[in-house]
Amino acid sequence: MEQKKTSWITALIIGLSIVISCVALAIGLTHFRSESSHVITATGSASTDFESDTIIWRGYFSATAETSQEAYDKIKKDAGTVKSYLIEKGLTEDEIVLNSVDISRTYRDNYDDQGNYIGSEPEGYQLSQSVVVTSSNLDTVEKISRDISSLLDQGVELSSYSPEYYYSGLEELKLDLIDKAAANTKERIDIIARNSGAELGKLNNSSLGVFQITAKNSGTSSYAYDGAFDTTSRYKTATITVKLEYDLK
Repeated sequence: MEQKKTSWITALIIGLSIVISCVALAIGLTHFRSESSHVITATGSASTDFESDTIIWRGYFSATAETSQEAYDKIKKDAGTVKSYLIEKGLTEDEIVLNSVDISRTYRDNYDDQGNYIGSEPEGYQLSQSVVVTSSNLDTVEKISRDISSLLDQGVELSSYSPEYYYSGLEELKLDLIDKAAANTKERIDIIARNSGAELGKLNNSSLGVFQITAKNSGTSSYAYDGAFDTTSRYKTATITVKLEYDLK
């Protein structure tokens, strides 16, 4: 008899615990829904097209000879030819940087009469040097990067890379975009509040997206998760998003 009474009390306690838990959960969900329904969140954006104002063009050339001195004399002459060529095309000395010379040994592979590789031996020296042009004269540098045939005619084997494009006023542009994106977001929130008959309270939270600097007319396909920064295009588009959350009165 005592055992049955104990079991009944235990069952009653468990039942009451379940009821209390359900009531607490219901109250919590009601409070959560109430709190979440008293905010408005929206994300706005702003973008602008702009033209780069700085161009960087890189190239390199090399010289090979049996001795290091012969190779150095050759590359020194080529460096002078490259610099004179760039100045003749309209660049200034301040826009041209000739980097230090790299030197390496060259080797000749040897084979026996049956065509089997039997080793290699030193053959000479190869020296290489890079040139970097940084200029605000985009048209001139673009033309130089496309036409280096006259250097080849002078015996300089110059390899050219594609130009890189930058914009010196990027920080100011970013600040202006943030201001416009925030205004766009606030306008969206005002529309939502007006159409729902709600009254806005204080700003509860705000967050800034990543900047996307892409080639003009490239679309969102070139966006990157941590932000894109295009350097291959002269004409670019900058985009930023701003997210705002307002309390409701």
